[in-house]
Amino acid sequence: MSSSQVPSFRRRSQSVSAEVAAYLEQRITSGELRPGDRLPPEKELAQSLSVSRASLREAMREMENKRLVERKPGRGTVITEPPREVAELVRELSYTRQELRNATELRRLVEPGIAGYAALRARASNLLRLEDVLRRSNENLTSPESLRLDLEFHSLLAQAAQNPLLATVLTMCGNWTEDVRRHSHATREARRVSVEGHRAIFQAVADHDASAAEQAMKQHLDDVRALIAERTGTSGLTG
Repeated sequence: MSSSQVPSFRRRSQSVSAEVAAYLEQRITSGELRPGDRLPPEKELAQSLSVSRASLREAMREMENKRLVERKPGRGTVITEPPREVAELVRELSYTRQELRNATELRRLVEPGIAGYAALRARASNLLRLEDVLRRSNENLTSPESLRLDLEFHSLLAQAAQNPLLATVLTMCGNWTEDVRRHSHATREARRVSVEGHRAIFQAVADHDASAAEQAMKQHLDDVRALIAERTGTSGLTG
């Protein structure tokens, strides 16, 4: 059985062994290293990671204690089958990553255009309804109420674009992404960031500045993505 390749990595802390262990655990979680895969010999692996063999041995001991690897004479270090609860957690995390990626792509494709059209076509009545939602929105609301007003704001924005097809697509998008979006209203700080994004979008729409409205929406979606990624532990996996 041949050894799996393990690329080098960039060091970020003084605890070399902990960083090596975290790096290898991440490759196991992502599926790059699978149960049954054998790691390269100690000397070779230490060289490829640019760490000392002592640091590598300490990292291997930590991973062995976590039952992520098994070291046997004559076989080297082999990735083990994770315990059932760990496997379930990995599957759930993978689903969350994919769901977040899908939701992010859908919203970035649809919503900046809606904001731009709203800036060009919004009537006084549309602006009044959007302003009313903003008046009722703040970081002190409960998470469900904040999410409800969030969905209402985006729905009214689509109506302001004066295109019923876009409004229908936005409603469907809201239904599909609601579970993921809950994370962006889970904390007081997250709710504050969300409301600030809505205010920036509203101002651009009220100024009838389509370019600024699109840019404000893109920034808002980037902020929401960051909030969700932080909440779900999927940073760097949503681009």
